[in-house]
Amino acid sequence: MTNTALAASPSLVRRLYDWTIQSANTPKAVWIVNLVSFAESSFFPLPPDLMLIPMILADKAKAWWLAFMCTLSSVVGGLVGYAIGYFLYETLGEWIIQTYHLQDAFGRFQNDFQTWGFWIIALKGLTPIPFKLVTIASGVVGLKLAPFIVASIIARSFRFFLLAGLLWYFGEWARTFIERFLPWILGAVLITLVLGFVALKMLAG
Repeated sequence: MTNTALAASPSLVRRLYDWTIQSANTPKAVWIVNLVSFAESSFFPLPPDLMLIPMILADKAKAWWLAFMCTLSSVVGGLVGYAIGYFLYETLGEWIIQTYHLQDAFGRFQNDFQTWGFWIIALKGLTPIPFKLVTIASGVVGLKLAPFIVASIIARSFRFFLLAGLLWYFGEWARTFIERFLPWILGAVLITLVLGFVALKMLAG
């Protein structure tokens, strides 16, 4: 889940990775995971999943609350990413995209947006790609704020509640499974949703 980020600055990101993992076992873990979830939506290179997984496994009774809090903080952080794309792309936004080597993905997203509009925000937000790419690009293309917020809620809640559900149900065994197969799981969901949209469009036509 962190290959793209690691390509940006291995030594710095490695330190951030270690700090993120270690923070999951601190008394302030809940605050920190929300901060990571907020920041990952606009500029932070690592996903909150790194902390969320061990925190849920340590206390499964908090799984749904943690998923909710990560969703909320991610959506709020997404508004910062949107603002960066809308107001500051030529300075800060472009620097973020280049730092994490997301230029190609950024271009593809803009092309996809012309075809799918609102739904590409929700669909891309389900995948393991950095959510900051989605939020910054949404600001650049000028997506209306209300649809952006709704799409972000759909995408982020599905991702975090799916993760929480797997951990809650399968427990410790799910850690290895999620770390290895989460991109495939999300990819399968994405394909299913896309096929559903295509079918609806054909039926409507």
